[in-house]
Formats: sequence, structure tokens, C-alpha cells
Amino acid sequence: MVRAKKHLGQHFLKDDNIAFKIAAQLSGEGYEKVLEIGPGTGKLTRHLLHRNFDLYTVEVDRESIEYLGTHFPKLNGRVIDENFLHMDLEQFAQGNAFAVTGNLPYNISSQILFKVLDNKHLIPEFVGMFQREVAQRIAAHEGSKTYGILSVLIQLNYHVEYLFEVPPQVFLPPPKVHSAVIRLKRKEAPEQAYDEQLLRKIVKQAFGLRRKTLKNALKSFRIPDKLQEDNIFAKRPEQLPPQDFIRLTNMLERK
Repeated sequence: MVRAKKHLGQHFLKDDNIAFKIAAQLSGEGYEKVLEIGPGTGKLTRHLLHRNFDLYTVEVDRESIEYLGTHFPKLNGRVIDENFLHMDLEQFAQGNAFAVTGNLPYNISSQILFKVLDNKHLIPEFVGMFQREVAQRIAAHEGSKTYGILSVLIQLNYHVEYLFEVPPQVFLPPPKVHSAVIRLKRKEAPEQAYDEQLLRKIVKQAFGLRRKTLKNALKSFRIPDKLQEDNIFAKRPEQLPPQDFIRLTNMLERK
């Protein structure tokens, strides 16, 4: 028996229909290899194996690792005893693209997304279950109160689909929040080149002072007076669609 551990943020999915539905969202386009984060008791794992993916799982819970080894012989040698956040994904990929999926630990879900962004050249697709508020933030559009750093950075690199919501009672133990499943499909290279690290700094700085206009929120970038005449600096960060942050980045890079 695998006990859910609070410090790992574990809530095991017990509804087989939901597990089937999540596995069905992976398109299999452009990859054969799939990495499942935090398989737990293998409810989703079973359906991923039925789809004949080249499946690997990454798990830190010793009880879960032993359970998977006993109940899923097909996973022999494919259960990675490591924290996904610490994995060397280049080494894991071995030159092959792979998809990422899982019922994600909610306490590190944002960190998981940043890791995916850092390795987007390897990951054409991602299907994950998140706390509903996080999923809504990822899918939010400009003008929304939930639109922020994750919305911009994810949407610049991936097409976001908010697929369906999941109630607490399908988990053991049930979380205090609702959940939602999203799918990310990688975009082609943007039409405009830009400095990705600079863009991240700008986005984080801007939304860290989201009530201010960009002129005031980005003061530390020492924007020349002539540049500040552009109307973009009179706006607040939540008013800018993701693509406008590329324009802003290129303006500040050339200042």
C-alpha cells in the first residue's frame, strides 16, 4: 500500500475514467517517448502503457517506486528515482523529442513549467493536471486578473488548451482545491528573434509591479526619454498580449 505523503504534495488519482481521459490527450505527434512525472500508484501509467508509448516515469517516493516495480513489469528499468526538477533532460532525451505528462504535485507545478520552458527544444507536447487556479493562470489572456508571468512565458512558446476540470473527490486524499488538465503544444520559432533571458527579466519585473505603468515598473532598465514616448510604456503589463513583450524586449535591447 502506498501512503500519500503531505510533504510531497501527493493526491493519488483514483478515477480510472479521468486517467483514461488524460492519457488520451497526448497526440503522439513528433515523439514516441513519454516521461510521466509522479506516477504514484500508476493509475495514469496504466493507460499510457496501453497506448504503447516508449514510457518512462520519474518518482521520488520510495513506496511508489516499489509499488510500480511490483505491479508494472513493463516499467522495469524505466522508473527514474529522481526529482524531475533535478533531471538532466538532455541526457534523458538522447537526441529524441519526448512529451511530459502527469498528475503534478501542486507545490512544485510552477517550477515544473519553468523546467519545461528551459527545455522546450526537447518537449513538443505537455499534458498535465494542475490546481485549477494555476491552469487558469496559464491559459489567461491579457486583461484578465489572472494573466501574469506564467501566461506570457508559456503562451509565447506553446499553444495552450484548457481541456477539462477535475473535482476533488476523484483523488485520495481529496485536495481542498479543484484541478484542471491543460495541454501545451510547442509553437514554431517566432517570427521575431529576441533575447529570451532579457524577456524573462522584463516580464518578471513588470508583473512584480503590475499596478504600475511599464514606464514606472521598468525604471531599473533606465529607459531613454525618447523611447518612453512609445505608447507601450503608458500601459500596465496585464494590458500587453504576449507578442508585445517581444517588441518591448527588442526595444530595450537596442536602447
